[in-house]
Amino acid sequence: MASQIRNVFISHRHEDDDGLKNLKVLLGRHGMSCRDYSITADNPNNAHNEDYIKREILSPRIRQAGCLLVYVSEKTRHSEWVNWEIEHAHRLGKRIVGVWERGDRDCELPSALERHADAVVGWNGESIIDAINGTSDTWYNQNGTPKAYRNIPRYSCR
Repeated sequence: MASQIRNVFISHRHEDDDGLKNLKVLLGRHGMSCRDYSITADNPNNAHNEDYIKREILSPRIRQAGCLLVYVSEKTRHSEWVNWEIEHAHRLGKRIVGVWERGDRDCELPSALERHADAVVGWNGESIIDAINGTSDTWYNQNGTPKAYRNIPRYSCR
């Protein structure tokens, strides 16, 4: 199978960096490689001024990405940074996809993701890739059951 390459920004909490690595491995096993523009421990941000970080670091990276993936864990629900990244991606017209953390069953979606997600999927490589590519706008609950259909315009990550 030929590998697809997508430019993504993965919005997450730094405590979830290991989960991002697992997410990229999962996507790779299903034929998708990601150029990840997010900030991680391997790719740190050493700035301290919040406006500078948003304007000069995060905004250009989100703009470069075709899609914003949101790694949904119990830590993301109340993260001001995650919610800002989602809102900013929405203002830029980016496709926004939530991915439930593998095995986590006790968390809620960040409020901005509730408002702006194009799809919310579980830990399933094919479902995540379909959501990134815009061929699925399905929303799933944490337990894997489908949520009610939402009529949202489709965008794909290119």
